[in-house]
Amino acid sequence: MSRAWGAPDTEPTRLLLLRHGRTPLSVERRFAGRGDILLTEAGHAQAEAAARRVAELGVDVIVSSPLARTRQTAGYAADLLGLPVEVDEGFVETDFGIWEGLTFAEARERDAEHVDRWLSDPETGPPEGESFAQVARRVARARDALLERHRGRRVLLVSHVTPIKVTVQQALLAPIEALYRMHLDTACLTEVDYYADGPQVVRSLNDTAHLLGLD
Repeated sequence: MSRAWGAPDTEPTRLLLLRHGRTPLSVERRFAGRGDILLTEAGHAQAEAAARRVAELGVDVIVSSPLARTRQTAGYAADLLGLPVEVDEGFVETDFGIWEGLTFAEARERDAEHVDRWLSDPETGPPEGESFAQVARRVARARDALLERHRGRRVLLVSHVTPIKVTVQQALLAPIEALYRMHLDTACLTEVDYYADGPQVVRSLNDTAHLLGLD
């Protein structure tokens, strides 16, 4: 992001990045990209708990990926806070192509060489899918546009593993390979502050305190 997108300020734009709640594919650790799967019963409970936490933190705007699992998750916060949900295509999950719905082991069994390239090269995507480098460029454009629209506000952004990891990676000025070194639980919260004169500050990562006591 440009370091000169606005005049200096003291109050940042805060993104509260919420990963969607549990789904059948997340339980089985399967690739879940553009498939429009729904939350499980446990996922709904996670989304409700996250909404209560978000209400305590306070948000002005709710933005969601267009997929059902994120819109369902965002809906709990929207209902609790009385806010509309702004859908943004830029924060959709990675397109995992022909690996959609497979486990890592199943994808590796089909084409171990391609999986190895994908793990070692962010510019390599799954067959018929999207590379992490492509996702990073897409998310950066969407983030900059979001910051321009909602400068100085607290924004709840309900998204997916890869877009949230990319947001953290870019805030830290870390190499894109850092994506391979992060873990995000379902319904976790991550906070990043953005100052108009350039600095980006990661305040928290993979916060699941609001999920204590849930299965």
